[in-house]
Amino acid sequence: MNAARPASTRLRWWWVVGAAGLLVGSVIVSLMVGSFSIPIGGVLGSVVDRLPFVSVDAGLDDRAEAILWQVRMPRIVLGVIVGATLSAAGAAYQGVFRNPLADPYLLGAGAGAGLGATLAIAYGPDSAGWLIDPLPLAAFVGAIVGVVLAYVLGYSVRSGRTAVTLILAGVGVAAFLTATQTFLQQRNSETLREVYGWILGSLATGSWADVRLVVPYVVISLVVVFAGRRLMDVLAVGDVEASSLGVQPRRVRLVLVAFATLGTAAVVAVSGLIGFVGIIVPHTVRILTGASYRIIVPLSILVGGAFLVIADVIARTVQSPYEVPIGVVTAFIGAPFFAIVLRTSKGVGS
Repeated sequence: MNAARPASTRLRWWWVVGAAGLLVGSVIVSLMVGSFSIPIGGVLGSVVDRLPFVSVDAGLDDRAEAILWQVRMPRIVLGVIVGATLSAAGAAYQGVFRNPLADPYLLGAGAGAGLGATLAIAYGPDSAGWLIDPLPLAAFVGAIVGVVLAYVLGYSVRSGRTAVTLILAGVGVAAFLTATQTFLQQRNSETLREVYGWILGSLATGSWADVRLVVPYVVISLVVVFAGRRLMDVLAVGDVEASSLGVQPRRVRLVLVAFATLGTAAVVAVSGLIGFVGIIVPHTVRILTGASYRIIVPLSILVGGAFLVIADVIARTVQSPYEVPIGVVTAFIGAPFFAIVLRTSKGVGS
């Protein structure tokens, strides 16, 4: 029996309310918690005071206001964006490849971003005088190049241009890019700490500039993935059956993967490689609500944002005053979850 039980394709309002409530609750807790605690009344009062035509005395001094709006809020907003995007991209990958273990890094986006970041750190110029930090730019370009290489390799195989062939191409490209990255790290050992710090992921340096940088790409990516959720349900019946229903599987797969990768590349460029989010969130939603992507995609966006905000709270409080890389937190949660999903998938022969 499949882990994802059959269910209606209608999005129940209480699922949306519950997911939105989880997101709002995680944001409020994250605003309150830290080395400098802010009471819930002050948090809510300050937020309300920022609304148009509303004036409320939050009772916070200038220091607390600065921490709230210049340190924590941009970090939290970036966490919501990164978590939502990785989760939606994971759902898209799982939908087009019909595999619950697929994630946004499947076709080499993560390996390409890691290589791009390594090149920027090891050989890039001093970013002090740059209008745009070359590190996220290099990671973004690297992620796009990695997926393009995987697609070119996958569709150059004339004997079988299938989803499986594309996945295998992604594995091969990722292995090559990772090997190249390792070689460069060994030649520039003084950059190891900075490279690994980026690879493990962090929202600690998140700023409003980072938010503005990724929002255009993320919005486009999420809109396309959201609009394609019905087509993912059609692809679930198989390429032959989908073609008989008037859907072109190869074109749908290309468009959804391209825009899911665009969003992934954008958020990875500013947050580093935060693993397992794209597997944990969509699969959990699938288990709780059913296998229809009409439901999985929108709920994954909300739950993904909440999940990463909660993970970030754990990352910055579990070993306070030191901060654990958020990628370590998601890996601690994701590794056993991945094992459970793998065992379940084997059991159903998927």
